[in-house]
Amino acid sequence: MALSQLSHSLENELKTQDSEFPLKEIGNEGLTKRILRKGITWQTPFSGDEVEVHFSGHVENGESLESSYDKGSPFRFKLGQCEVIKGWDEGVATMKKGERAIFKVPPNLAYGEVGSPPLIPPNATLIFDIEMLSWSSIRDLTGDGGIMKKIMKEGEGWATPTEADEVLVKYEASLENGMLVSKSDEGVEFNVSDGYLCPALSIAVKTMRKGEVAELATRFSYGLSQDSNRTTELDGCFLPNSNLSSIKLELVSWKIVTDVTGDKKILKKINRVGEGFDRPNEGSQVKVIYVCKHEDGTIIERKGSDEEPFEFTTQEEQVPEGLERAIMTMRKAEQALVTVDAEYLCDYNISQGNTANNKVLYYEVELVDFVKEKPFWKMDTQEKIEACERKKHDGNLLFKAESFRRASKKYEKAVKYIEFAHSFNEDEKSHANTLRLSCNLNNAACKLKLGEYIEASRLCTKVLEQDPSNIKALYRRCQAYLKTSDLEKAEADVKTALIIDPNNRDIKLEYKELKLKQKEYSRYEANIFGTMLSRIS
Repeated sequence: MALSQLSHSLENELKTQDSEFPLKEIGNEGLTKRILRKGITWQTPFSGDEVEVHFSGHVENGESLESSYDKGSPFRFKLGQCEVIKGWDEGVATMKKGERAIFKVPPNLAYGEVGSPPLIPPNATLIFDIEMLSWSSIRDLTGDGGIMKKIMKEGEGWATPTEADEVLVKYEASLENGMLVSKSDEGVEFNVSDGYLCPALSIAVKTMRKGEVAELATRFSYGLSQDSNRTTELDGCFLPNSNLSSIKLELVSWKIVTDVTGDKKILKKINRVGEGFDRPNEGSQVKVIYVCKHEDGTIIERKGSDEEPFEFTTQEEQVPEGLERAIMTMRKAEQALVTVDAEYLCDYNISQGNTANNKVLYYEVELVDFVKEKPFWKMDTQEKIEACERKKHDGNLLFKAESFRRASKKYEKAVKYIEFAHSFNEDEKSHANTLRLSCNLNNAACKLKLGEYIEASRLCTKVLEQDPSNIKALYRRCQAYLKTSDLEKAEADVKTALIIDPNNRDIKLEYKELKLKQKEYSRYEANIFGTMLSRIS
């Protein structure tokens, strides 16, 4: 009698119209669901997850079926793996943790025309009261069944480690026969790309969140075998040639490692996460504290302290390029270990040590604070002109100090402020044009000093497009053409310059040098021609 009353109660729950939760149809094959109690999360299980439920059920207008409540233990099955009727696979997949619902399962999603005698007749509709207790997510991480991951404890947040990051894990690995292979209760640290113990650890850890605990079932080449180059010994005996069958893995924490240049020449490992999302840009005023060390840990340079941080302007070559590029990826209050390849150290002298024999240097860096330079697109026209003048002045000082590369960068930056003059009035346009000519000419002089002759000629050409009679531009372009042996172009420039200013001493000297080069080239051509004729005869 009690069972019959339960059956009627479930059917009444499905039919009632004044329920807090409306009747919903799942799919388009007749499966319906009415929620009795809402779940406590937003997540639902995925196909392959191992779910744990309580349930009771009966045939519509008929016999009661088994109940997990009566048995005193929950029912477990893998979702979407055909371990239960199709109506269960589809219905339970919509449930949240803690949710309780009544499902009406039509025959085509249950036992169909055959039924399941003696309790379930052919073409029977079934009613189930199902309570979702929990589930364990199981994932095929490799797509071939090589690594199956089951989450035992959910992690924090949403982020997961990347290939470059350094992780701290605890683990326990066993063979199929239960034999313990290796374990680390204290935790072991390794770089994800380098791996540790076996391929499964690196693959699995990239799917885990901080604090997550998972169980891995591994086979084939993802486990540890005697053929592996990491063959492990246990109690003085070599392991049998067998894959790991089970690894319990906990991701304790990880440190984010950024490949700043994309070629692993500058690596930044974050030891303390910074504040906010902003980072220094070109021209920022930056305050840092850093210590530079050799590979053996010897300190070779210190800059800044808590009381007085070291202050510099980015993109001014005031610190090594590799360090500066890493700092420009940091956030305020961030602490990091930066590894810099010698390729990014050669143009910087460290006062307390010789870098020539070092393949890499290590910098422990804290970005105390920074103030970003106002971007030019946020400046008004007067601010752009003033900024251009400041950069040009800085460039002039650096040129006098024979720091030609830094001076060149200043001139390039100066031109950027006034490159687009469509919002300038007529006076501002005239001033901007004068500044642009001057900066390009000065930059061309830098390029000549640096031996970058093609770039020098290009800058002079930009000036001449704006001012065809500019003597300095003609003179410097002629110098660049002589260096690249473009003698015809050099002659055209020097002749034009002499027409404009026939008494210019520098241009006359350049013309003299041009004539000498032309004579040398004529002799060279004559020698080559004579050699060719002798070979023909």
